[in-house]
Amino acid sequence: MTRYRNTAVLLLAAVALLAVAGCAGKEDKPDNPGGAIIRTTQDPNGMRGAVLDRPYAMPAATLTDTDGNAFNLVTSTKKPVTLVFFGYTNCPDVCSTVMADVASALTKLDKPVQDQIQMLFITTDPARDTGPVMRKYLDRFDPSFVGLTGSLTSIKDIAQAVGVPVEGMQKLPSGGYEVGHGAQVLGFGKNDKATVLWLENAAIGDLAHDFGKLVEDNR
Repeated sequence: MTRYRNTAVLLLAAVALLAVAGCAGKEDKPDNPGGAIIRTTQDPNGMRGAVLDRPYAMPAATLTDTDGNAFNLVTSTKKPVTLVFFGYTNCPDVCSTVMADVASALTKLDKPVQDQIQMLFITTDPARDTGPVMRKYLDRFDPSFVGLTGSLTSIKDIAQAVGVPVEGMQKLPSGGYEVGHGAQVLGFGKNDKATVLWLENAAIGDLAHDFGKLVEDNR
């Protein structure tokens, strides 16, 4: 299955890290058209992911969780650390890999640390990803993962606000479709700002290290 490849481009003196998508398209395309500006030197805080010099603010938007309840991205995220990923259950490769890697990284942390982290999976395919469909999918990785849906317009707006492109449906010759989307995981602290992101090929050990560091920094 073809997919976008990770692309890095220079923006003036800084590096714009373009964590490129996921599940459709052959050519390179930027994952973050706005340019996620990251540090080109070693992060003094010791993060192994891409540290953002211009943090993204969590949009105060309301979606619907897998139980059909309203879920506000600001007021319903009660834990010190929130991880956010945009994907869909019919994604042929990247989404499952990222979810499995996040789940594996969490198991490397002590339970009290795990309990301080909330994982949000926001579907980019709301037409097919109903609550029960997402719940069954996420339970394969970790039953604590929260699945969220809403109108495609709302989801695209939320994704754009945090630098993640969602291209919508890409029709296939078979009659089905894929959904082009960014493949990065964003890490938000208790101030509802994302200061770090991880690409789809991040090592599980690096994810575990950074998740633990985020919890420590946001106690």
